[in-house]
Order: sequence, then structure tokens, then C-alpha cells
Amino acid sequence: MLKRPHYIVLGLVVGMTLTILNLPNQVIGRLKLGIGSAFLPLFGLANSSHALAGQAGDALMTRGELLKQVATLRRENDQLKLRLRQAEEASHENERLRKFVGWQPQKPWKLKLANVVLREPANWWRSVQIDLGKRDGARVNMPVLTTDGLVGRIASVSLTSSRVVLLGDPNCRVSALVLNQTRDAGVLGPSGPLDSALVELAYLPPNANVKSGQSVVTSGNGGIFPKEIPIGKIVDARPADYGLSTEARVKLAANLNALEEVWVLFEP
Repeated sequence: MLKRPHYIVLGLVVGMTLTILNLPNQVIGRLKLGIGSAFLPLFGLANSSHALAGQAGDALMTRGELLKQVATLRRENDQLKLRLRQAEEASHENERLRKFVGWQPQKPWKLKLANVVLREPANWWRSVQIDLGKRDGARVNMPVLTTDGLVGRIASVSLTSSRVVLLGDPNCRVSALVLNQTRDAGVLGPSGPLDSALVELAYLPPNANVKSGQSVVTSGNGGIFPKEIPIGKIVDARPADYGLSTEARVKLAANLNALEEVWVLFEP
């Protein structure tokens, strides 16, 4: 049973409802507009709070996930840089070979990323070990490089790892080419004991037009290293073998002292 105050309230509600229903349409429209304007800030605040909560939830990400995404993007960027370098080199070679018949364009490189896991303490900058082995398809003499340039070649392979001899090691000689007008060719040999970033480029022609700042790349001779992988730049040159040849010092493009990740070049 409803009490008397309840009947009074119910009567007031019914009376107000009948009064509103009997009002002209214009008055009802203004009344609706006023009520809506009164509650609009509350609706806007609720919607804004919901949107901010959604954005905050999307923004929350663990530090580990962020580092993982950064590492993935960095590796993809390195691979894209290598692809771009190869495309530029292939374009240059195509221009030189366009006049000849029967030539084949360079095949795309197949690259696998490897981590440097060990350096030999007795000769630490001329040999490193990577976590890529026979089970990954690694084989002896596969070239190893970074996005800056050539690093060396695989010298030995086990099931899960490989040993890489670096440029400047006596066991890592490379047939090289100077990018000058005469395209002088020589052999990249051991480096000096003082600076691991400088290696000797020997057996250049006696009249070689070698100057400081000229780029040095692989020549493609020897069957190990593909053509035109960047090696470094000429520092200086001097006559050798009593004037029968020329020797030059080359500053390597890749920093062999700071290798953490390298790319192994597989045959396509």
C-alpha cells in the first residue's frame, strides 16, 4: 500500500506529464533543448574520459616489448640498407655491361643475421665467432659484412657456430678494386700492428692513379666475394718493390672493434 506522501508525489508526476503533453509543440521543443543543454557537459565528460582511458590503455607497453620492437626495426633497417646498396651496385654494373652481349645481371643477395658471441683473446680483432653454424646452412668462405662494408669470411664451421677471419688477417686476402678512372686492382693484405682500421692494398700497378679519399671495393675475382662490396677508402699510397708496383693504405669502412651483429652472405 502506498502511503499518502507517495500518492501526492504520484499525483504531481501525472499532473506534470499531462501538462507537458498538452503544451504546444514549440514550447516542448524548447524544453527538450534546455534539458539536453543541461546534461550535455556530463555526456561530453563521460565520452572524453572513455576516450582517454582507451588511449592510456593503448599507450601502456612494457619496456621489454619496446626494446624488442626497436631491435626488430633496426634489423629491418639494416637489411633494407644492404638491399639498397646492392641495387645501386647492380645499376652501376648494368651500365658498364650494357654494350656487351650475353651478360647476366647480378643475383639478389641472400643474407642471414648472426650475433658475435666470442673474440679470440690472443688476437681479438682479427677473428670472431658467430652463432651461425652448419644447421643454419653456413659454410666455409661465405662472406661476412655489415651495412658499412665487408668484414671478412667464414674460416671454419661447427654445428652451431662459425669462426670468421676479419680483414687485415693474413688468412683473409681480398681481391680489391679502386674506384678511380683506371679502376686499379690489387690485393688487400694484412694490417699493421698499431691500427686495426688500416690495411695494406698491395700489387697495384706502378702507374696506378691512387689518391686519398678514393673508394675501394671487392673486385669479384677469386670466387669468394661478390663484386663491389664496399671495403674502405684510400688513405695514402707509395711506390713498392723498387717502383715495380704501388702500395696503399686503406681505412676500413666497417668498425671491426665494435662488431655485435653481422650479415652472412649466402649464395642465391
